[in-house]
Amino acid sequence: MPDRKSPNILITGTPGTGKTELSSKLAAAAGLRHLNVGQIAEENNCYDGEDEVLECKVLDEDKVIECMTPIMEKGGNVVDYHGSDFFDEDWFDIIFCLRTDTAVLAGRLEERQYSEIKIKNNLESEIFQILLEEARESYEPDIVHELQSDSIADQESNLNRIQCWMKNWLTDNSG
Repeated sequence: MPDRKSPNILITGTPGTGKTELSSKLAAAAGLRHLNVGQIAEENNCYDGEDEVLECKVLDEDKVIECMTPIMEKGGNVVDYHGSDFFDEDWFDIIFCLRTDTAVLAGRLEERQYSEIKIKNNLESEIFQILLEEARESYEPDIVHELQSDSIADQESNLNRIQCWMKNWLTDNSG
C-alpha cells in the first residue's frame, strides 16, 4: 500500500458481536469511511450462489476485492466483515476481532431471527475462536487484537481504545 494519511482498520468477528455498530461509531467519530462488506457485495452483486443450509448468499471474494481496492488504496477506512482471510494482506494497519460471551451472542442472534442451524454454527465459531484464529493466521500477529463486546460499556471502551490507537498511528505516520 502506498503511504496513507489515514489508517485502514478491520473490525471482524462472529455475526452479532457488534461490528457494524462499532464501525459506524468509529467512522463517524474519526472521520473515516465505513465500508460494510455485506453492503458492498449487495450493491455490486458480488455473489457466487447461495448457501441453502445457512440461508445466506455466498460471497464472490474476487469481486469484492476488485470493488474495494481503489477505496482501500486511499486509506481512511473502517472495514466491517466477519471474515478476514481473503483481503489483501497489506490493506490493514490494525485488526480488531470482537468477541462476545455465547449467552449474550445467542440472544442477539435470536433477535435477528436466525435459524437454529445458523445460531449453532455462529456460536461454535465464537466458542472455537474461528475468526480470531483466521485473522491471526492471515496477518502479522502484532496487528491483530481481541476486544470483548458484551455490553454498551464494552462498545464505548472499544471505541476509546481504537481512537487512542488512531492518535498514535497519526502521530507516528505524520510528516
